[in-house]
Amino acid sequence: MAIKIILLVLFFGVMITVGLQTRKHSTNVAGFVLGGRNVGPWLTAFAFGTSYFSAVIFVGYAGQFGWNFGVASTWVGLGNAFIGSLMAWAILGRRTRIMTQHIDAKTMPEFFGRRYQSRKLKVLASIITFVFLIPYTASLFNGLSRLFEMGFHIPYYICVIVMAVLTGFYVVLGGYMATAVNDFIQGIIMLFGIVAVVVAVLNQHGGLMSSMNALANMESPVMTGAYASFFGPDPVALLVVILLTSLGTWGLPQMVGKFYAIRNEGDIKKGTIISTFFAIVVAGGCYFNGGFGRLFLTQEQVDASGFDAIVPAMLSNLPDVLIAVVLVLVLSASMSTLSSLVLTSSSTLTLDFIDPLRKDALTEKSKLTLMRIFVVVFIAVSAVIAIFQARSHVTFIAQLMGISWGALAGAFLAPFLYGLYWKRTTKTSVYVSFCYGVVLMLLQLCVSLGLFTVPGAFLQFIFRNSLYSGVFAMLTSLVLVPLISICTKSVPKKVDKMFDCYEVVRPVRVSTSLGNLMENDDDLRGEPIPED
Repeated sequence: MAIKIILLVLFFGVMITVGLQTRKHSTNVAGFVLGGRNVGPWLTAFAFGTSYFSAVIFVGYAGQFGWNFGVASTWVGLGNAFIGSLMAWAILGRRTRIMTQHIDAKTMPEFFGRRYQSRKLKVLASIITFVFLIPYTASLFNGLSRLFEMGFHIPYYICVIVMAVLTGFYVVLGGYMATAVNDFIQGIIMLFGIVAVVVAVLNQHGGLMSSMNALANMESPVMTGAYASFFGPDPVALLVVILLTSLGTWGLPQMVGKFYAIRNEGDIKKGTIISTFFAIVVAGGCYFNGGFGRLFLTQEQVDASGFDAIVPAMLSNLPDVLIAVVLVLVLSASMSTLSSLVLTSSSTLTLDFIDPLRKDALTEKSKLTLMRIFVVVFIAVSAVIAIFQARSHVTFIAQLMGISWGALAGAFLAPFLYGLYWKRTTKTSVYVSFCYGVVLMLLQLCVSLGLFTVPGAFLQFIFRNSLYSGVFAMLTSLVLVPLISICTKSVPKKVDKMFDCYEVVRPVRVSTSLGNLMENDDDLRGEPIPED
């Protein structure tokens, strides 16, 4: 217990110190939200990775998908690495950084407002972000409960309160730069921690080959050795999980927001490599580890305790020092994602909802004050929801947490991707995508709650659970947006001018930043978003 407490105190001390040291970077809105668009590749890549992988992945998803697919769940981690990280950086990174600076967009809703010349779109996007990020934020606390009860024998609500207070402290003080520096530190802990955990878990059953042999002997309704096979007992379900957890990141505001802040061209290339490596180790390690869950619990135990009990059971017999490392690892994963989510929520609500609806624009100081207040409010609301859900087990909240990712990605992915690459994308198609993604996932919520059933085998397949409907929302929106754009009126000439930022040719040194490269362009920065 002394080792656990010492490690946690050191961890908390570092987080607080970083918050105090990064205050100078959050004296204006651009600094608080984006770190002044001057963040290097290591900090950005680790911020991207740690925002991606939280306790939800380490405890919940790794346990659930590892149980369902066996070691084939490792494909989920590799999908996260190559689709969710490598391809996301390669396809979205550079164009996002250039376009968002060119049109002076600090958040995803502001990007939609300026790119599609619609203030209503900006406000609607901010509402969707706010509504669906709150339950997603609350879900981060759930992965901590069993592990901290196992390691410290203290109530869940105390863990939630401590984590909430500490995260709120350093985000309020240092904004984006504080989260980026702490994400880097937390990422290092996650890298070494997951490797140590995988080795220790396998050694409990005689190492890798012995564990694989034991897993291959597990009974499966599909075939002998299904849980040790290449694609597991249900390849279709495995593909659905890979697509939702990998492609979905392309449309999440807290993820693509990392590209807004990176410093220059070279840093994007470096960040791509770093982020991919981080995802291979952390996500691949988490899901690979979860694939051996059937060696530690029976089906009856999982039915009684739920999937969240699997990973804690795998770790319960580890040495105290390693359990302490795991606790810090999971706390790191949760706090890094939490800080990213609340910063995204507070900046979106302030800049994209409250400010546009006021007759008089907010001053820089007022915006900063409001964002800091909302950081505290969002963390408090999320903590209360998490504690309430843990004690009462309200089905609605649990299901809403499950559909949050699908609703955000289903609504935003296609408009954001096409908005970066295709001038012809129209605001009508964006409205349709927003409504389509949200309505589809709300229908999923109603089906999951048992309010009604859907007819036909095809609809029953789509609404099987939030994973299937989330993937369906994303993939169909990628088709809907271009079809509707072709059928609706052409875009304003100002949009053509926006894409000029990709064509700028100027002799510069390799070290020149993207910011310096474009600072003299005759762009659209500072222009108000027009009314619809």
